[in-house]
Amino acid sequence: MKKLSLFLLSSILLLGTVACQDTAKTSANAPDSTKESTNVPDAKTVEANKEDAQSQMRRNQLNADIRAHEQRNDAFNKGATKRTDAALATEVRDKLEANIPGSQLLVDAKDGVVTISGNIFHSANMKKIELAKQIKGVKSVVNNVKVVQPKTKS
Repeated sequence: MKKLSLFLLSSILLLGTVACQDTAKTSANAPDSTKESTNVPDAKTVEANKEDAQSQMRRNQLNADIRAHEQRNDAFNKGATKRTDAALATEVRDKLEANIPGSQLLVDAKDGVVTISGNIFHSANMKKIELAKQIKGVKSVVNNVKVVQPKTKS
């Protein structure tokens, strides 16, 4: 019985570790790597995504996630700014998703350096990329984001 319990616990931990290796994306259309570009959606898709991202329920979810990350860090790391790369990328992604609705961003973190790539659809949102610096543990931000216009149907 002890061996079975140990095996099950080990399997769950291994599965959790593998599942946490995904990169942090603000949308399913975001690139899979910081070196890759994305397809530009049409204007109708951009507007539908924007409405969904700006819904009060989604904003409440994102704000709750951000608070939970902060509380977890305060509880387990006593407020330290050192965080895992995955946790840092997730927090930055949540912050950007809450403030730049409908974006297609990929967030990658390595030793406190956050690289953000992908597309945004309004140049006014380019300044909001700097919000990533508000997350504890972010040392610098590499901005590879492009402002693109949605495709028009012809």
